[in-house]
Formats: sequence, C-alpha cells, structure tokens
Amino acid sequence: MGLPGIHSICVDPNDCNHVVVAISCGGVWHTHDGGQTWKLSAKGMRAEFMPKEREGDENIQDPHLMVQCKGDINRMWVQHHNGIFRSDDAGMTWTEIHEAGPSTFGFAVAVHPSKPDTAWFIPAKNDEWRIPIDGKLVVTRTDDAGATFRTCSQGLPQPAWDLVLRHSLDVDEDGNFMVMGSSTGGLFASFDGGEQWRCVNAHLPPIHAVQFG
Repeated sequence: MGLPGIHSICVDPNDCNHVVVAISCGGVWHTHDGGQTWKLSAKGMRAEFMPKEREGDENIQDPHLMVQCKGDINRMWVQHHNGIFRSDDAGMTWTEIHEAGPSTFGFAVAVHPSKPDTAWFIPAKNDEWRIPIDGKLVVTRTDDAGATFRTCSQGLPQPAWDLVLRHSLDVDEDGNFMVMGSSTGGLFASFDGGEQWRCVNAHLPPIHAVQFG
C-alpha cells in the first residue's frame, strides 16, 4: 500500500500535454499544458473518514487507484478509500457507485481496454482489517458502468486472507487475459475476463505489482 503519494498517472493518448494524476489523500489533478499548471478535479468524491462538513473537500480525497479506458478516454474509474467512483468526462467530475457486491472498499481496479462500461474490482474489509470479506477472495465485475455487478470466485482460494494491492491487477489488450497478485504471495490468472481463475503460484513473496508489457 505504501505511503500517501502519486500512484496513478493517465496520459491522454490524443494530447500528451493533458495528464491526470491521482494522489492518496490529495485528490485528482489535471494539467493541460504538460505540467506547467494544475487544476484539482475531484468534484463528486466523498471522504467519509472526514468530518461531515469536509467530506466533499476535493484536496483531501483518497483515491487508491485511477484507471482510464484506452478506447474511450472520457471513462475513468477510481477505487477510493470508501467507495468506487466513475467519471464520464475524463476525470473532471465523479459519480459514486454505492453497491458493488461484498464491498466497495479495496485497492485495485482495472478497466477493459475497449469497453468503458466494463471494470473489475477486488473487494475487501476496510480500515484496520484489510482482508477479504468473510474470508473469501473474489473479483467483482461490472459490464454496465456500475449499474450492476457480479461476483466471480471460481478458482480463487476460500478461505483466504489475501489482500490485492493497488497495482496488482491487470488486463491485457484483448480484455480477456487477466493477472492478479496478492499480499501473501498468490499469483492468479484468468483467460475469460475474470469469470474463472487459476492459481499460478501460491508461494511467492508479497506481490506489489503486475503488468502486461
């Protein structure tokens, strides 16, 4: 999980001067001039760990990870400390997703490279716990922009106490082959978009990041 800091950098494929970054406990920021100036853009996010009157403050929001759909740069997803948020305007404003299976808390998120409505999350029990809900490692997937979710667990260990960290879930360019690594050294793969999983190795050191080249 690491210390608060910049962990997500999304570069506009049509304009390299437009960059969006997400910062733990610092919100979401845009530059349209290659980093010369920056604008805060976390409107719509909510930080329930703050006093009620400050829950909406943009500069204290705690995104855990932010991803952008390559096929539709207007669609971005954030796994936030206390929820899931979707943007339909390239990260300028955000809409909270209130229901997403066992939990909306987690660290990892992946978006389909060409289907902006499809995204995956790894739910967990929040704050001091940070373990799978009811000891069951699962993946939640939405195919309709967060209106509904289904829970995928076939092939994943249960009971399990694996936590999937923010950079430990990725999907390939076709949107079918996925890999996921856990804090307890489990490496899992799926060849059908997260519907079914198989354990590649259960005895690795803690996995902090996985990525397709």
